[in-house]
Amino acid sequence: MSYKIFSTPLDLAEAVASEMADMINKAAMGGKSLDLALSGGNTPKLLFKVLADKYAASVAWSSVHFFWADERCVPPEDPESNYGMTRRLLLNSIRIPEENIHRIRGEEVPDKEATRYSQEIVKYTRSENTFPLFDLIILGIGDDGHTASIFPGNPFLLTSNKVCDVATHPVSGQKRVTITGKVINNADKIIFMVTGSRKADIIGKIFRKEAVSLSFPAAYVVPFQGDVKWFLDKEAGRGIIL
Repeated sequence: MSYKIFSTPLDLAEAVASEMADMINKAAMGGKSLDLALSGGNTPKLLFKVLADKYAASVAWSSVHFFWADERCVPPEDPESNYGMTRRLLLNSIRIPEENIHRIRGEEVPDKEATRYSQEIVKYTRSENTFPLFDLIILGIGDDGHTASIFPGNPFLLTSNKVCDVATHPVSGQKRVTITGKVINNADKIIFMVTGSRKADIIGKIFRKEAVSLSFPAAYVVPFQGDVKWFLDKEAGRGIIL
């Protein structure tokens, strides 16, 4: 586990965009595709804007297969849709075959969609350790320590042998479809993007391996054989004591 701290959220987003662009173009030069799972939230919004503004023409987007780590059970046109946000800020600005875009259908029955999306992931990704292997997963962390839609109090989502499952937001009760912990930890590379002072305390506890961090799902993101990097702005990074 490594980390980088940036002066501003924009600097952070630009660094992640550059790393993503390099990964995609290297895969394309090798005649391979890159399987990428995205997350929602304010920090990824910046990332998508940077990619659309600076990399629309210089990245081999046709070599990317886009997936989502989680999705709220809402239609794609809903403002809360992770897919809808990505479509508006990035996908509409790049040239990519529609068949390379694998969205979670938030408007469908959650249990059925979790099963269907699991099958789609298995169909279009490589397999290792009996689980799908993503080349890159972009994650964030919530104020409660959740990641993807794996919330505190739902440890079964960390250890489930399913590819996707249904999660329930502990406050709103909203249903979500999420990839599970074993799929996350099977990725080749994971990047956490975290900004803001409200995340600093949680970040510090995770990095210091404090006992309380065992209640944070994000603390269980420890890839089986891959690499995890934390990209933090200076506000979020203040929780780390060197």
